[in-house]
Amino acid sequence: MENLSFSVPLDVPEERKEDFIKNMNEITKGTGRLMLFAGDQKVEHLNDDFYGENIPIDDSQPEHLFRVASIAKIGVFATQLGLIARYGEKYPNVPYLVKINSKTNLTPYEIRDPVSLAWYSFEDVVDFKEKSGLKIYGIGYTVYLGSEFEHLMLKEAASLVHAAHSEGMVAVLWMYPKGKAIKNEHDPHLIAGAAGVANCLGADFVKVKVPIINGKKSAEALREAVLAAGNTGVLCEGGKKENPEEFLRELYEQIHIGGTRGNGTGRNIHQNTIEDAVRMANAIYAITIENKTVDEALTILRESPV
Repeated sequence: MENLSFSVPLDVPEERKEDFIKNMNEITKGTGRLMLFAGDQKVEHLNDDFYGENIPIDDSQPEHLFRVASIAKIGVFATQLGLIARYGEKYPNVPYLVKINSKTNLTPYEIRDPVSLAWYSFEDVVDFKEKSGLKIYGIGYTVYLGSEFEHLMLKEAASLVHAAHSEGMVAVLWMYPKGKAIKNEHDPHLIAGAAGVANCLGADFVKVKVPIINGKKSAEALREAVLAAGNTGVLCEGGKKENPEEFLRELYEQIHIGGTRGNGTGRNIHQNTIEDAVRMANAIYAITIENKTVDEALTILRESPV
């Protein structure tokens, strides 16, 4: 196991180690880096991300996410079990990660600190995986650090990570400091703290906010988070849709300057026509998994056929 591009946690039982290694290799393609296509925003942001000005009509229906995930090069597609149950039979070859918890954005943080608890048990996920036969490689869970309810989410996250490892599955944590006590969720030092908590919870990957210094995203500032995360791989969120070339350059710098091990991207992929969404996903995959340059990824973005 010394040659693995990732570590096998000790809470993975001996009889499940081969499963864990297989699952990690499947979603990282043996690189230790993860290209996570995030599709949990139907709950998190309601319909704001899927219908409106400058959003192609392709994105208005949930199946668009599955079409992209089935055609494009991705590591894993993260979404709620209910959506997978609705569309999984039609898209059995998609690599899935089940997002265990989600919440809407209807209650402002100044009114109430965020709390997001599990919708179903880990046993439900295992049962669904076995009965559906789908390619479910792991689970995801969001923790809102700094919320007055963080203790509830931390306890669930710890239990779910351990349960996933017990079955040889991968665990990814979204670690987002949010709530009335949080003054700047893009503070590099705070982001590093969140990454360190994910490592304490045993996560294989942690999805964090992008550090911002003086109004600009900073790949250099990610180094503190990568150090704090130890052998938990750091993924940056994709955030709001932006210029594709700028996004790809930021991703490259996050990996090669900041030291991250991938990305968790949603809107910058799915807020496009099916053709453009697939091209964008393939370009992101090229940088993340295939170790391509920005220029090579831009060529894929412009020319790659669906």
